[in-house]
Amino acid sequence: MSPAAGVTAPLLPESKPGAKHASVSGAVFNVSTSIIGAGIMSIPATLKVLGVVPAFLLIVFIGWLADISVEFLMRYTHAGDSTTYAGVMRESFGKVGSGLVQICVIITNLGCLIIYLIIIGDVLSGDVDHLGVLQQWFGIHWWNSRAFALLFTLVFILLPLVLFRRVESLSYSSAISVFLAVLFVAISSVMAILALLEGKTNTPRILPELDNKTSFFDLFTAVPVIVTAFTFHFNVHPIGFEMDKPSKMILAVRISIILCAAIYFTIGLFGYLLFGDSIMADILVNFDQNSGSAVGSLLNDIVRLSYALHLMLVFPLLNFSLRANLDEFLFPNKTVLSKDNTRFLSLTLVLLVFSYLAAIAIPNIWYFFQFMGSTTAVSLAFIFPGAIVLRDAWGISSARDRILAGVMIFLAIVTSIIAISSNIHSLMTGNES
Repeated sequence: MSPAAGVTAPLLPESKPGAKHASVSGAVFNVSTSIIGAGIMSIPATLKVLGVVPAFLLIVFIGWLADISVEFLMRYTHAGDSTTYAGVMRESFGKVGSGLVQICVIITNLGCLIIYLIIIGDVLSGDVDHLGVLQQWFGIHWWNSRAFALLFTLVFILLPLVLFRRVESLSYSSAISVFLAVLFVAISSVMAILALLEGKTNTPRILPELDNKTSFFDLFTAVPVIVTAFTFHFNVHPIGFEMDKPSKMILAVRISIILCAAIYFTIGLFGYLLFGDSIMADILVNFDQNSGSAVGSLLNDIVRLSYALHLMLVFPLLNFSLRANLDEFLFPNKTVLSKDNTRFLSLTLVLLVFSYLAAIAIPNIWYFFQFMGSTTAVSLAFIFPGAIVLRDAWGISSARDRILAGVMIFLAIVTSIIAISSNIHSLMTGNES
């Protein structure tokens, strides 16, 4: 095997002395923030569909595959001359390959940013079915409407963060974001344990129950949600190439995957234990229920606000790779984006405005995750890395690599086809009823 196949080798030549580099801890926070995103909010709903044991096994399996796919990407990045995901695909499949990656990143990240704003709007201002935190505290006014609350968030919180031109600059906000996600999980777990001691919890399903409402193929609709929750590959190169030894990304990614898998299963288990079959696609909506006590209501509000703030801090990290890929797709021959103020500011503002308008117009997020996870996200996470290994443009893949890549692609395609078919059937059935 070629020395290039060693994942411990640096992805770049030794950096210049005195240059400012990202730290491993900063990379862990940025990768963890890229992973967690809004996925944590939909995991409890997947436990309702799959049951506790299959959901746990699926989270572990998808996390393991994600780690392998990142290892593939880094190995082939070092073997060639590229420093981006699209560049690695270009070396294997030409302009078509790089274009597919860029389109998938644009669709996936833009979809996620819209989802984040929808969730933030649900928390702050509610929707037709429930009130938001601001409305519960101050009553219904024009200034705490969904449109105005999101506009305020966009201008005074998100805009300053998306103007950073280095990923490492977001490591501190990512650290706060991870802390808020852990706080969200901790409070939810405490509430579930207290409810368990008081005998108010629901008994979770250990295994899936198939009846007139749930078919075997419906189980596959939960898979894309978890795949989307572990899709962070678009940020591996931007984060890794700001480190003095980007090969350390393997360690940072593994720590992050283990941390996030633990967070996912914990919130899934305790969230499902707390709300049972009444749990919604957006678990935050469940926290607007009247707890019957002042302390319970305060905890509900803290949970909802902590996660809304978490998403505000995740937003700029996904926007970073979205903006870079969109620029490379639209202006492939232009100078580096960070050095062109006009292009940088224009793309930034266009993406913010579009995300805002879409979040106001679109009320539901569940089908976003299902269809996005079944197509673009699964391509970025598994199909493209597997295809790079099978193509083996540099002749460095082993027999084990090719087998893993083939299995990865096969499982991704079969699961996606079944999930998409089931989603379409569910939509058509729902429309008919």
